[in-house]
Amino acid sequence: MNSFDYIQKYPSRAKQLLGISYDQFTDLVNRAKQYHEEEKLKLEESKVRIHRRGGGRKEILSIPEQVCLCVFYLRQVPTFEVLGINFGISKTEANDTFHYWRKILRNILPASLLEQVENKEGDLMIVQEILTSFKLLVDSLEQPIDRPSDNDEQKKFFSGKKKQHTIKNQIVSLPEGKDIIDIKVGSPGPTADIKLFREQQTKFDNEQEFEGDKAYQGGENITTPHKKKKKQKLSEQQKEENKALSSKRIFIEHLIRRVKIFQVASQRFRLNADVYNEIVLLVCGLVRLRIGTFVLPT
Repeated sequence: MNSFDYIQKYPSRAKQLLGISYDQFTDLVNRAKQYHEEEKLKLEESKVRIHRRGGGRKEILSIPEQVCLCVFYLRQVPTFEVLGINFGISKTEANDTFHYWRKILRNILPASLLEQVENKEGDLMIVQEILTSFKLLVDSLEQPIDRPSDNDEQKKFFSGKKKQHTIKNQIVSLPEGKDIIDIKVGSPGPTADIKLFREQQTKFDNEQEFEGDKAYQGGENITTPHKKKKKQKLSEQQKEENKALSSKRIFIEHLIRRVKIFQVASQRFRLNADVYNEIVLLVCGLVRLRIGTFVLPT
């Protein structure tokens, strides 16, 4: 019994196995299948046919099984050999299937609210204006990577804080972590959080306010905790304000935890570095699907 057959038999286990519920997975399959068929039709119209339609080797896995294989990899990160054994196919076919469908899923799952509306200028301006009603949360996460072979390159990615080579990503979310508003991916691990924040800030209204931890002190329009000065203590009011800010910021930590549920975004990244950004953005799209802030069109 492969993973697809298992969730067919036990739908309630889909979230533990794939990171999304069975109903969400079903909706994802339907939309991915539609996108796949549309792209296939475009290809058919543009190519010169030599063999009759329907010729060639038949696929072993159905489309739902192929999508399941892709999401299963993102959630569990087995080796492609183990993935192939799970689904009854070769290691090479498992690899090819994953990379085909991860491109499709990336196209149908916007990673953030700003990406979702970026091609609709009017909607983007409306969203940016609405967001000024909130104090957005911002925080970063680091993911370990293999040591780059180039000496200068490896120095750029070595994080003294983590004592290993890492890539840093930064998330901006709604209060209570209700949606991913924007994400910046693929920066070298040692890059300062405040630098990433200033780069991200350009996507928002000048009046937009944020809340962050001590790493963002010195930024404009962002509230950060009071920092104890040398040989001085924080006042009771400052302690209360820090506590209140911490109780708000905990929600973005929960959101980051949901991203890390997908092991491909938390374990040492084993795929080709060229696909890193796409993979993390895809995971964010799946998280938005999981928490219900993005609903797939029917």
